[in-house]
Amino acid sequence: MDLIYLDHNATTPLDPLAFEAMRPWFTERFGNASSAYALGHLSDGAVVAAREQVAALVGCAPTEIVFTSGGTESLNHAFRGVWEACPTKRHLVTTAVEHPAVRALAGWWQGQGGEVTDVGVDGDGRLDLLALEGAVRSDTALVAVMAANNESGVVFPVGEVVRIAKAKGALSLVDATQAMGKLPVNAAAWGVDLLALSGHKFHGPKGTGLLMIRRGVRLKPLLLGGSQERGRRGGTENVPGIVGLGKAAELALARLLEMERVREFRDALEARLLVETSEVRIHGRPTERLPNTSLVGFAGIEGEALQLKLAEKGICISTGSACSTGMREPSHVLRAMQVPSEYARGTVRFSLGLGTTWRVLESVLTLLPAMVAGLRDS
Repeated sequence: MDLIYLDHNATTPLDPLAFEAMRPWFTERFGNASSAYALGHLSDGAVVAAREQVAALVGCAPTEIVFTSGGTESLNHAFRGVWEACPTKRHLVTTAVEHPAVRALAGWWQGQGGEVTDVGVDGDGRLDLLALEGAVRSDTALVAVMAANNESGVVFPVGEVVRIAKAKGALSLVDATQAMGKLPVNAAAWGVDLLALSGHKFHGPKGTGLLMIRRGVRLKPLLLGGSQERGRRGGTENVPGIVGLGKAAELALARLLEMERVREFRDALEARLLVETSEVRIHGRPTERLPNTSLVGFAGIEGEALQLKLAEKGICISTGSACSTGMREPSHVLRAMQVPSEYARGTVRFSLGLGTTWRVLESVLTLLPAMVAGLRDS
């Protein structure tokens, strides 16, 4: 049975070119990047080159990059760092549809004695900018939003969010994890203070990521140890992982235009579903979304049941965020969008990738209508 993978928002396969770039740093070029001899200098040079590659993708200076183990660590560094850096400001503004990692950190913020304001979205997943502007106060330390939602794919107006935060003296954080490699990202143009991403979302290795800290923003390190990362993250550098992340970033930047082909496939998939299946709803369809993401609600079924039926045929999809699956209730994103319960319960996510072909989608579309009808009749 051939595998059909349509869950690229959960993770992506490691690009073979990134794997080959990593290979020597596991074997003959195994030196510690902090060591003061030739083998160490080779590793240090590889880290420097990777820093330039990821900075080009993010749209920032290489010196603003701190390599981490992934998006969750980066977000922890940002939230905890801002908490310590702003002792007179204890208010956080975020949104009701953030990734579970940010939602958990918002809970941590409250547990420390801080106050959190969640800004809502409309029925199509669009951020309420007026509500966000009204929420930011003189004692707001941080405004934290995602560049694009991992479930609906809806893109947020990051530039406007940053402008609002800056006007009121708050720092801004963008979780760019899902947008990276799918949409152009430019941290400098946005003017954002902090930006987090994870390598495995754009064909880089798992266990890699970064936190961009804008020049002039001072945060204490999350991990204390040696002087690595200019004293901003202690611990021996993961040279193979960093090299793989750098190569994946270089490839993602070069391939951004290819995402338009993915968008065409996504739109064709949705058009067919709307014609061939009754009582179906594409969440967030009228808005700007990630070109690869389709969050689809089928009335009268359970999303998990459809996911399992497709899995039996070797088709990988999700019922939402890979970090919150297994929950029986509709996701916090669907609740925030006030999706009717009959559609929320039957929601699944298709997230396409650069390797997705129309032949693959045809295989899925051939099966889906009958599967949905069978589940409704059962």
